[in-house]
Amino acid sequence: MDDVLVCAPNDDMLSHVIGLTVDALVAAGFELQEEKVQQMPPWKYLGLEIGKRTIVLQKLVIKTKVNSLVDVHQLCGALNWVRPWLGLTTNDLAPLFNLLKGGEEPSSPRVLTPEAEKALEKVQDAMSKRQAHRFDPELPFKSIIMGKLPHLHGMIFQWRNIPKKDREGNDPLSIIEWVFLSHQRSKRMTRPQELVAELIWKARFQIRELASCDFECIHIPIGLRSGQISKAMLEHLLQENEALQFALDSFTGQISIHRPAHKIFNSEVKFVLSLKEVRSRRPLKALTVFTDASGRSHKSVLTWKDPQTQQWEADIAKVEGSPQVAELAAVVRAFEWFPEPFNLVTDSAYVAGVVSRADQAILQEMSNIALYDLLSKLVRLVSH
Repeated sequence: MDDVLVCAPNDDMLSHVIGLTVDALVAAGFELQEEKVQQMPPWKYLGLEIGKRTIVLQKLVIKTKVNSLVDVHQLCGALNWVRPWLGLTTNDLAPLFNLLKGGEEPSSPRVLTPEAEKALEKVQDAMSKRQAHRFDPELPFKSIIMGKLPHLHGMIFQWRNIPKKDREGNDPLSIIEWVFLSHQRSKRMTRPQELVAELIWKARFQIRELASCDFECIHIPIGLRSGQISKAMLEHLLQENEALQFALDSFTGQISIHRPAHKIFNSEVKFVLSLKEVRSRRPLKALTVFTDASGRSHKSVLTWKDPQTQQWEADIAKVEGSPQVAELAAVVRAFEWFPEPFNLVTDSAYVAGVVSRADQAILQEMSNIALYDLLSKLVRLVSH
């Protein structure tokens, strides 16, 4: 046991609780050093320096000398620990996380790249300048989704409703913690809605651990022409995305599409979650394209009936790999052939699922280069 933090709503109760805590520790055989008992701010606790309103990191020395994979693991582990207070985004640290790729042996050699060295400079700058805040028990908690694809992040904060003319230099924003996604995703294709859902879930989990409550408001940047989100629109969004249903399960607070008026929310590229869906749920009055593939001959086929000549046309190519990859290649060619809306018919559940998730999807790196290239083309063609 290193540190024991004792908190209470007033001084009398604090003195009483400290006395009980000391008695319990002494009875258990611990020896206490009275000179190390901190009763006035700033309190130093678990690497943090806690003031009356702010929380900063103590002067930490992060090992930046990297020679092996185990050194990178230790460095990234230390950075992941400080990120919630410093707001170091996944994009900021990506050059360091990328050093984890490659040989799996702990002794595998590693060298800091120029990009990784720049990332470390950002870390050192953030450690010297940034801070988090202690929460105000009189204010509710809020959360917001920020960043840009593929590296979205969130913030847990409190907001004081002070008119601009009355602020007198007092910042209405109190940053409590930052919320980040993992650098490595479990799925090959991830939709923006799923990233938003994961951030909401993580933020709600963190606030329950921190304060045993939920958010009063979650700010989700949703793109709307009218500027207003109706209950029907939100219900439609939830119906279309199971991950968001789970993330917002039992949530009784507000959903806002607007950002609070603060420079920190306006200084970066804004992510906007689109409600527009490019895929139609009903057959269109348009061309119908059929795709198929053969595992034995490796033929990748798409065929359609020309509306002008009423003759059947076909595009046949030989594609190495599984039948699913060959049929995916046919679908990609279909989108290249026909930029206008069309009906797509495929007998591959895998391909149908991939196409349904392709709009604005974020791809995870994969060892199968041919498959990655096909998926990249599909995402680009469907999203634009």
